[in-house]
Amino acid sequence: MDIVIIIPARFNSRRFPGKPLTLITGISLLERVFNIAKTVNGISDIYITTDDQRIIQHASSFGANAILTSTNCATGTDRIHETLKFIKKRPDVVINLQGDAVLTPPGIVQCLVDEIHTKTKMVTAAVQCTWSQICQIKLLKKQSPTSGTFVTINKSGHALYFSKAIIPYTRSFLCDDSMSPIYRHIGIYGYSCDTLDKLSNLDQSPLESVEQLEQLRALENDIPIKVVVVDYCGRTHGSVDSPEDVPFIESIIAREGELVK
Repeated sequence: MDIVIIIPARFNSRRFPGKPLTLITGISLLERVFNIAKTVNGISDIYITTDDQRIIQHASSFGANAILTSTNCATGTDRIHETLKFIKKRPDVVINLQGDAVLTPPGIVQCLVDEIHTKTKMVTAAVQCTWSQICQIKLLKKQSPTSGTFVTINKSGHALYFSKAIIPYTRSFLCDDSMSPIYRHIGIYGYSCDTLDKLSNLDQSPLESVEQLEQLRALENDIPIKVVVVDYCGRTHGSVDSPEDVPFIESIIAREGELVK
């Protein structure tokens, strides 16, 4: 099976223009994510895809294959699908690793690669939260309501629903380190290329529009999404959504060390 990693990186982020080029302790977000991708086994190639020549030039500076796509792609999935047109040999499977996924342990990417070998149409990752983590997230959501995405999972390990709200609703909760029934979604995906073809030809779905979560397009059109429950192994989850997040991410790296040596 031919599997590639594609890293979508958009320069004109509304909240943080130029984000992929931002330095995190001297190394750009984009190069850090590329270095994570390089550690994954079973991958035939890695591509960075963008609509901006500045990112193309930066990716080339550290030896990455960079592809320029149009400015009309509505989502990262749409950009990845367009990227397939520029790859000489169409792969069987694509892993979508976001260009700001700078704190994603390589083992989590590896879990998706291993799962997609089972001919799964679409796969993503989630981590089970402790009650104390949920208490922290609730406080964070008072300041930033759209931070964090959550998923409910059926008995066969497939997603029932994704939401920016904390789901399922719990009538009571603790604030200790025992496990809650709540799973935080990790925004990394694997798809068969046939599934990518189908997704790109579908209109934006009603719930996708409401939640602004593109994975809901798949669920609303009966495309199952397998959820792999992963372990961060003591690492802290975090993302860069605004310039204010950079010092926080740098503090995590200073405290916990580099993900990739």
